[in-house]
Amino acid sequence: MSTFDLLSNSMKKKVWDMKWERFTVIQEMTIPVVIQTDKDIVVSSGTASGKTEAVFLPVLSLVEKEARGKVKVLYISPLKALINNQFERIEKLCEYNQIEIHRWHGDVDHGQKKKFVKNPAGILQITPESIESLFVNRTEYIQSIFKDIEFIIIDEIHSFIDKGRGVQLRSLISRLEAYCNKRPRIIGLSATIDNFELVKKWVNYENPNQVEVLQTDEGDKELNYYLMHFPLDEENKKPVELYDDIRALTRNLKSIIFCNSRGGVEETTVFLNRLAKREGVGETYYPHHSSIDKKEREYVEKTIATATVPKSVIATSSLELGIDIGKIELVIQIDNTFTVSSLKQRLGRSGRESDKSQILQLYTTSMDSLIQSLAVMELVLEKWVEPSTGYGAPYDIMFHQILSLCHEFNGITLDDLLVSIKNNGSFHHIKAERIVMLIEHMLQYEYLELIPGENVFVVGLEGERLMRGKEFYPVFMTSEEYEVFDGARVIGMLDKGYPIAVDDNVILAGKLWTIVDIDENRNKIRVIKAVSAKPPRYLGGSGELHPRVAEKMMEILCSDKMFNYINDEGTLTLEDARKNNRLSGIGNQQRFFWIKRDEVLFESYTGTKIAKTLTLMFRSMGLESRVCDSVCRIQLKGVAFEQLKKVLEQLKNKEWFVDELLEYVKENEWFASKYSSMLPADLLIEMHIAHEMDVKGAIDFLKNKEFVVIDIEE
Repeated sequence: MSTFDLLSNSMKKKVWDMKWERFTVIQEMTIPVVIQTDKDIVVSSGTASGKTEAVFLPVLSLVEKEARGKVKVLYISPLKALINNQFERIEKLCEYNQIEIHRWHGDVDHGQKKKFVKNPAGILQITPESIESLFVNRTEYIQSIFKDIEFIIIDEIHSFIDKGRGVQLRSLISRLEAYCNKRPRIIGLSATIDNFELVKKWVNYENPNQVEVLQTDEGDKELNYYLMHFPLDEENKKPVELYDDIRALTRNLKSIIFCNSRGGVEETTVFLNRLAKREGVGETYYPHHSSIDKKEREYVEKTIATATVPKSVIATSSLELGIDIGKIELVIQIDNTFTVSSLKQRLGRSGRESDKSQILQLYTTSMDSLIQSLAVMELVLEKWVEPSTGYGAPYDIMFHQILSLCHEFNGITLDDLLVSIKNNGSFHHIKAERIVMLIEHMLQYEYLELIPGENVFVVGLEGERLMRGKEFYPVFMTSEEYEVFDGARVIGMLDKGYPIAVDDNVILAGKLWTIVDIDENRNKIRVIKAVSAKPPRYLGGSGELHPRVAEKMMEILCSDKMFNYINDEGTLTLEDARKNNRLSGIGNQQRFFWIKRDEVLFESYTGTKIAKTLTLMFRSMGLESRVCDSVCRIQLKGVAFEQLKKVLEQLKNKEWFVDELLEYVKENEWFASKYSSMLPADLLIEMHIAHEMDVKGAIDFLKNKEFVVIDIEE
């Protein structure tokens, strides 16, 4: 029987309507597994390879007879905007079977939610936070909504696996399974994922062999790419020539321009629109990031998607996932992405039509950015991507879920609570004594309360304080922000973490504004239009460097390989960066220390966790040390040439233990998450070790590298 013949008549009719001549490779692989087996599935293929249809065509074929009166499919997405995009796509697939599709997230009208709760049916599209909200606020409807679910489809599953949000999601899935007539099948979709053994355990920890991985490179398009290096000017600003080049490239192409910061998005938007205006062209470049108001972002998405003349959107990772903004011809990345996965996800936004190639233009403005961009690009070409590692020691999310469980059951005994946690896909591996330690701590600090005589745990006073309001549902940290108004219109948000004053000029949503009023009590700022402004600053980190990316950077620095996809300025900068290595005869398995008086710079070229662990080792040897930049250079103070050589020898030969290094962690260096400060000290230490340290990796690094000490004043 052909793949097409496996589908229901309504789905066959839909395929005919779409005038498909054939299924894609991933569709040929996926449809039979969905229909002919009862396995969980992970579908991994390139962007625009047809993953959504690969899953929904067979799923709809299986559930369409019952889905008109029951919820049969739960579609989980990391983004509300992605839900809105996929709604229309899935709705078209359901044209001939009358299956209803319902959206449930913070922006959906209360009346629509109420209507769905009364008559749950079809497909429910939802975010993890909204599932949490259902458990907290509509507990009485949980069973009627979830009892008949057969499929849980998780879009962009890679965006969950390594994060606390993924721990929350897996916990919520385990909890809702208890209300289902039978365990639903889980199907995960991703274009950038690795370490499938871990992913299989995440999907089905009880029986990972029941998870089928379907993977193909078919969606990987022909890639045209180039890198232009434009060094920062004397004032540390991006040169005008860089913007001129972007303007020339995007003048006739519909593009996404990715920046690594929200402030960078704002600055780039204003500068490029100035260039367009000089040519007599109207607004051409539109900003998109998480601190721009939702309505403004939706306007930008619609404008770009429907544009009939070349327009470009300038974005952070807010457009990295598959939000539909139409056919993008060109992807631009300004300075390096922090991960290979991120670059691969971004370049996948172009060339989505079957006969089009992907076009990627990279720009760099510093030597480090150039080397890291080359390393990431080379790893993309090698088809390597950071492997999933999971979220270690998830006590902070367990704290959150214990509160949610106690609320869900309106009180729960210790035995039942322990069973719920031990049967949970996120926490099954945690020892009972650690769970009890956390529960006792929560009792002590009134996050939980024990009802006398009944031995039932309920949410305590401090727990109630945490659970009030929308901030309880997401488990990720957010910074305190001001809401910014132009008259009655909300423009976006500004971080409270940086000083802001009346009469300051700022850029927000791609426009120039003067602050006229700051209401500290209500967290509101009022602005009027300005003629000049500086980009706002936002809190945020640089991301974690994977050891393989760092190793690739060192390989590039130690090789003579010429890259035919970089401009002359980039080639000269690369050759300049290689000079020190050549003069010192350093190879890619060597690392060097530069000594100037009593200050040392260690070019570690290793991963973030290993570098942080090395700093603790140096401190234990009596040296002042810190990781001083995003490529993990380590600064050492108070050490001379001969002493450093002795220290290095001791570092290599010493037997290292995690516990002895912990006393050298500084107060501001401890692992921090939304709920980490509410944990007992022992559990916080475990989380810090899991997230911030890699003793084994550091020991291997010390044993396998040769260290060269160079006194640059000799």
